[in-house]
Amino acid sequence: MTYYSDFARRRTLQVLADCAALLGIVGSVVLGVTLHGAILALQEVGTRLADAGSSFESTMSEISERLGQVPLIGTGIRAPFDEASGAGGTLQEVGLAQQQATQQLAVGVGLAVSVIPILAILLLWLIPRIRFARRARWALAAAATPAGIDLLASRALATRRLPDILKAHPDAAGGWRRHDPDAVRALARLELRACGLRPDRTAVLRGQGTALA
Repeated sequence: MTYYSDFARRRTLQVLADCAALLGIVGSVVLGVTLHGAILALQEVGTRLADAGSSFESTMSEISERLGQVPLIGTGIRAPFDEASGAGGTLQEVGLAQQQATQQLAVGVGLAVSVIPILAILLLWLIPRIRFARRARWALAAAATPAGIDLLASRALATRRLPDILKAHPDAAGGWRRHDPDAVRALARLELRACGLRPDRTAVLRGQGTALA
C-alpha cells in the first residue's frame, strides 16, 4: 500500500497534513478533557449546598424532636423547626440536582468539543488520505500490465487537463486510438504522476517504443 506520494512537494504536504490532523485530534481530546474537568469543578457548589441542606435538616430535626418531648407545649413549639427541617431537605435536593446538571453539562461539552472537531478532521483528512492510497494501489496494479497501461491512458484522456495531455504527447488522442506505444505510455505516465507515483516504478513503463499488446 502506498500512503505517500513519490514526489517531494506533494509528499511534504501530505506529511504536514498528517501531523496537523494528529495534532488537531490530540488537541481536541485535551481541550475536551480540560473543559470537562473545569465544568465538573462547579459540582463543588452543589456539594456544599447539599451538605449544608443535609446538616441544617438534621439539626432542625434533632431540635424538633427534643422540643417535642417538652410536656404541654412540645407539640406546638416543634412546628417551626419541622418546617425549617423541610427547607433544609429542599436545599439538599437543590444541591444534588445542581451536581447532576453540572455533571451532564461537563460530559456534553467535553464530548462536543472533542467529537465534532475530530469528525471534521476525519472527513477533511482521513477520507482523502484513504482515497489517495486506494487510487495509488489501483494505479500501480494497472501499470504492471499492458492492458492496465492502456486503461491508465484512457483515464488520463478522460480526466486530465487538456494542456497536460498535449504536453504529454502532441497527438495523444490519435496515438491512443492507433495504439501507438509512445502515446499510450505518455498518457499512462501522466495518470501515474497525477496519482502521486513515479512512472519508472513499473517495468512496463520503463520501456520505449515497444508494443503494448
